[in-house]
Amino acid sequence: MAQCEEGSDDVEVLTGGGVNEVVRVGRTVRRPTGPHTPRVHDLLRRLEPLAGVPRVHGLATTPDGEREVLDFLPGTVPGGLVGDAASGTALLSAAEFLRGFHDATAPFAAELPRDGWMFPAGDPVEVVVHGDYAPYNCVLVDDRVAGLVDFDTARPGPRIVDVATGAYRWAPLSGVAEQSPAEQARRLVTFCAAYGLDAAARAGLLDAVGAELHRLVAFLRAQAAAGSAAFAAHVADGHDLHYLADAEHVQVHRPLFQDALDA
Repeated sequence: MAQCEEGSDDVEVLTGGGVNEVVRVGRTVRRPTGPHTPRVHDLLRRLEPLAGVPRVHGLATTPDGEREVLDFLPGTVPGGLVGDAASGTALLSAAEFLRGFHDATAPFAAELPRDGWMFPAGDPVEVVVHGDYAPYNCVLVDDRVAGLVDFDTARPGPRIVDVATGAYRWAPLSGVAEQSPAEQARRLVTFCAAYGLDAAARAGLLDAVGAELHRLVAFLRAQAAAGSAAFAAHVADGHDLHYLADAEHVQVHRPLFQDALDA
């Protein structure tokens, strides 16, 4: 876990992401930029009234290149579904925070450009999708989700994309999780209920989970093949095979999970 005290003026490399090096300097963080950064900064400026989203402070030139400067959000970023992040309160607050984020973006999502994001915009455009709604991108205060970071994969699209990723990560729908399939089903329903997912969306949720897992595998392998050292390391460590095994886990237990969603 990465944890820092609010207001400290020292410098710290924050851990947990595995792809980008993020450095905290006092009450701000420095992150690598990319072609998508202008789109992300426009989004974050629109979201300034929403608590728990970092504000943009511009760009900084460092010996390692250009970096974006954002608010540091005090709290704890869990490396996975462990400790307080595995609690029922964290599960509920994760779904509620995601719904609040989506609702805040819904009024302007369709007005945003469709190009310039890291990933293509999706249809229908209902909200802005975060794109990687997982414990390692959420900031916990005690055992409640109070903030969200790393908007690199954000883009306009359907809300089911984030709900599927969130359900997969927070239930979690994995064959190697500590939770049994029955407990995963219970947590899946809790997450969807707290988000307010309607019956029509619940009917397609498991398909969306599978689609996101296969999309993630394709992305990991493409980035590794293109020469990304970070993603090549992920593939070498078997992350792609892990996601494919989890997609199979969802299919094997689909009757249990779908019956719980339909109940």
